[in-house]
Amino acid sequence: MKSSTVAAISTAQGEGGIGVIRISGDEAVKIADKVFKCVGNKCLADLKGYTASFGYVYNGEEKLDEAVALVFKAPHSYTGEDVVEISCHGGLFITKEVLRTVLEAGASPAQAGEFTKRAFLNGKIDLAEAESVMDIIGAKSRSAVRTALVTKDGALSRKINTIKDDLINKAAHLSAWADYPEEDIPEITEDNLENSLNNAEKELTDLLSTYDMGQIVKEGIDTVIAGRPNVGKSTLMNLLTGSDKSIVTEIPGTTRDIIEETVVLGNVILRLSDTAGLRETDNRVEQIGVEKAKKRLQNCGLVLAVFDSSATLNNDDYELIDAIKDVPSIAIINKSDLDKNIDTDYISKNISQIIYISAAQGDGLKDLVEAIEKVVGTNNFNPSEAILSNERQRDSANRALMSVKEAKDALMMGMTFDAVTVSLEEAISSLLELTG
Repeated sequence: MKSSTVAAISTAQGEGGIGVIRISGDEAVKIADKVFKCVGNKCLADLKGYTASFGYVYNGEEKLDEAVALVFKAPHSYTGEDVVEISCHGGLFITKEVLRTVLEAGASPAQAGEFTKRAFLNGKIDLAEAESVMDIIGAKSRSAVRTALVTKDGALSRKINTIKDDLINKAAHLSAWADYPEEDIPEITEDNLENSLNNAEKELTDLLSTYDMGQIVKEGIDTVIAGRPNVGKSTLMNLLTGSDKSIVTEIPGTTRDIIEETVVLGNVILRLSDTAGLRETDNRVEQIGVEKAKKRLQNCGLVLAVFDSSATLNNDDYELIDAIKDVPSIAIINKSDLDKNIDTDYISKNISQIIYISAAQGDGLKDLVEAIEKVVGTNNFNPSEAILSNERQRDSANRALMSVKEAKDALMMGMTFDAVTVSLEEAISSLLELTG
């Protein structure tokens, strides 16, 4: 289809070695030729696709900058249209000047996400793959990048299409058999249909089970560092963040508000909160901090419960253990370099994961990373497998699963194949929505 030609700065809005202005549409090469003059007086229109040319960007007679223009010819481009990418120096002013010149030459400003939208509309990528582009850009860890790249390469779409194609085959067979009884169409058997429905149910159930893990890898997990005063919570926070994020003193109650930071440990992004020491106190300000800490414990996804190896458990420790026994938790026995006086038997009865560290010395960090991955489940996470990465995808897969279960129920109750076909078509529709 004929489309307007749009342009935008495709690199980050900041100073850098280069800035890229992307032009996409039927008039992309023509517009680029108005502002870009190749060395040797060649025209970009005469270049083959996947060809770069060095030259200068002009605004009328004014030379703006030296640049490289890279030409892509439709349909072999990211958007499926003619595309020219002009790489100039990456200053804030010069990239905006080049973009303004391109717009004055006839291009329209691209809306947010428009290049990826055009790639979708032109059949270069499906909707799930299009959504993965933003996941790649916003990835905060290696696992998040790998997962998004796998989706961009079509892993999720291939899995969905396999399920969908089998259901379409069965729905088509049922419809043909019902609508053309005079034709010699083999009757589909209940066993054969049931096997397909069972397989679809299993595949969709397995796929839906990846959603929570995908969110942990992509967005991270709310993690609270908790414990009574002076057990080393702030020292642990500083160790994990690699900076003096929290103030550390020997005075109990030093941390009175919640200190927050995001860190990447192994395959997990932790949205850390260093909370006030949990204890009874008459200090009004400290009381507020303790109440905030207790509220965080109720809503977080992971607790790093810190205990002092050199001290015996007290009432504050017992209250903490009781408060988190139903929350994913890791007991961190800190100050392992000192003489051990703590009773770990009681802790182990309520918290399955126990590790020993010396936050001040930096010892035991590797064991902590392994324990965190085990508790949140990322130790067995395979980023090369298809996962659901957002709520829209999860909702489509869940509706497809419900429809497959309805089809199974109809089959088991002895209803006509027409009733089964209705549910099959609803499942197929949901899967088609998932990939756009």
